[in-house]
Amino acid sequence: MSKNTISPYRYVRPDILSILTSDDLFTKAERQPTRYSYAEAILELGAKNPDIVVLDADVSKSIKTNLFAERFPERSFNFGIAEQNMMAAAAGMATTGLIPYASTYAVFASMRALDMVRNSIHYPRLNVKIAASHGGITPGPDGVTHQGQEDLSIMRAIAGSTIIAPADPTTTKLAVWAAAEYDGPVYLSFTRDPVPVLFDMDYPFEIGKAVTVRDGKDATIIANRDLVVQSLVAAELLAGQGLDVRVIDCHTLKPLDIEVVLQAAHETGAIVTAENNMYYGGLGSAVAEVLVENHPIPMKRIGVRDTFAESGPYLELLKKYGLSAEHIVKAVEEVIERKS
Repeated sequence: MSKNTISPYRYVRPDILSILTSDDLFTKAERQPTRYSYAEAILELGAKNPDIVVLDADVSKSIKTNLFAERFPERSFNFGIAEQNMMAAAAGMATTGLIPYASTYAVFASMRALDMVRNSIHYPRLNVKIAASHGGITPGPDGVTHQGQEDLSIMRAIAGSTIIAPADPTTTKLAVWAAAEYDGPVYLSFTRDPVPVLFDMDYPFEIGKAVTVRDGKDATIIANRDLVVQSLVAAELLAGQGLDVRVIDCHTLKPLDIEVVLQAAHETGAIVTAENNMYYGGLGSAVAEVLVENHPIPMKRIGVRDTFAESGPYLELLKKYGLSAEHIVKAVEEVIERKS
């Protein structure tokens, strides 16, 4: 990209732009699992707000919330492998004015403890923040039992839920801090494996407001969590073909930013959604519902199909299950062809 060319990108770090389509993106770029970014953010938050308490279910070393326990032992509670008890206790703490962050893996937060998450936290609309690591199939080596490929779909179905799946370490911190200011339950979904640091702290994070991180007029990719970076790679590959593709970081799955979705539909006429989550009930379904009721256009969804994933290296699993940048490229080409 020449110095005289106006960049279509917004908020994306220059060092990332220079290697978007390079093998260096996942080897030499600054990276971090967003679960660690959560641990850093909650530590900073705890120093500022004495009402913050952190609850764990025997995964504090994995998520690194043990650092919070070392600094604030009186505000840290480890329940062991008892996620249901942890969620019920978080609900009780919230009734006293505390702001509990209940930390566990996505599979356990959204499934094992679902009764308490629904009835004890969401039904009375208590101010509990559920911090869920290992979202999607990002815990590739850990296998099916620890791959939370259904968490976003399950949580979206609960009345009154607010769901955030940040794309990188920066937006993870911003999401954790924003959740503390939000009155009501919030579900935060993080990655096990490292993702590149895409954005700086000037990123305009706001719950419920998607952010256009690349301008474009030929089609739009709407993505969340770790597939935002794959979408940016896809957009750059498509630019090499002369296609101008918009990329939207839809970090908040619920409430969905309907205005941004419809604007993209009107202005680009074709949409691809990309999520490391089950094909059913998540981001793709949410966007499709908006489009079919308001502005039907060519659309295609990228997500884990009706299958459980294998154990394996994270990036290889993205390719095997159709979640890579190359798969997003093909989906965009298809919707543009249908549009024309």
